Amino acid sequence: MMINTSAKVSLSEAAENFSRVAQMVDEQGSVVILKNNTPRYLLIEYSQAEDLQTASDEEVLSVSSRLIEKNHAAYEVLAK
Repeated sequence: MMINTSAKVSLSEAAENFSRVAQMVDEQGSVVILKNNTPRYLLIEYSQAEDLQTASDEEVLSVSSRLIEKNHAAYEVLAK
């Protein structure tokens, strides 16, 4: 996911005018909300959050390969 760090608003601005911030998300994909001039929150579309929760096939295969390699001896014992 690409985060547009140029789309930033203060926490007070987000609280006062949430509909404008939501429109920014619709147009730019994400908005960083600052608290005390420090990035604190990230507002994204719900569909993007769902995509982040799902691991890709490549990620699952990568983790599986590392676990098999790390626990090779245990798998050898179990295979007997």
